[in-house]
Amino acid sequence: MKVTFLGTGTSVGVPAITCRCEVCTSTDPLNRRLRTSALLSVGETRLLLDASIDLRQQALREGIDRLDAVLLTHGHADHVFGLDDLRMFNYRQQAPVPVYGSATTLRDVRRTYWYVFEDPGGASSRPQMDLRPVGASFLAGGLPVTPLEVLHGTIPILGYRLGAFAYITDASALPDATFESLRDLDVLVINALRRKAHPTHFTLDRALEAIARIAPRRQAWLTHISHDLEHAALSAELPRGVSPAHDGLTIEVDDP
Repeated sequence: MKVTFLGTGTSVGVPAITCRCEVCTSTDPLNRRLRTSALLSVGETRLLLDASIDLRQQALREGIDRLDAVLLTHGHADHVFGLDDLRMFNYRQQAPVPVYGSATTLRDVRRTYWYVFEDPGGASSRPQMDLRPVGASFLAGGLPVTPLEVLHGTIPILGYRLGAFAYITDASALPDATFESLRDLDVLVINALRRKAHPTHFTLDRALEAIARIAPRRQAWLTHISHDLEHAALSAELPRGVSPAHDGLTIEVDDP
């Protein structure tokens, strides 16, 4: 399985509008971060983890020509506003794209994309989504997926595990049951927003604490990184086996 980081930034991206900090004005391309999303590729199967606001740009950059399913972590704008761009995949594949998420997330999608699920009239094109609530485990594009309970502040959201790989973003806490579900992991992706405390996201220190408890055998990658963290400096200070991801990075993991 190949995992491509389509975006590794926060809800405002990096550089942030109006900001002139050292990271936002950096010439290092590794400090440029689109909104968080990832693509899983197994053979010809393509699964999208969150549909960020920047999906069009990400898909063009990576040459994504098909999507077999979308796995949503939650319904906030930076994770679902790219769903409108499914229209071109619908056109090429001549089918709706299955979109998986919790009941709450899918309710949010219906509310955000009212023009898809209601009939306002007119002939404008609309994305075709087959909304599918997740169960204890399920198949997406024929691949086995286990949802993981995650807390985003006080809001329950989802992470996902496929085989020995797990993807968690926007977490501020993980229940004990989720830590148990992350045993025997090879590769972990987890969010690390900044150093200063935040009510709804892991700080760098909190992310490192979670990584130490999960103890992935091969590697942990940090994502959802703000402009408070400079890529090269962050890379230099992290413990062995932990690295900041960057936009366009592709890693390989054993197939689920």
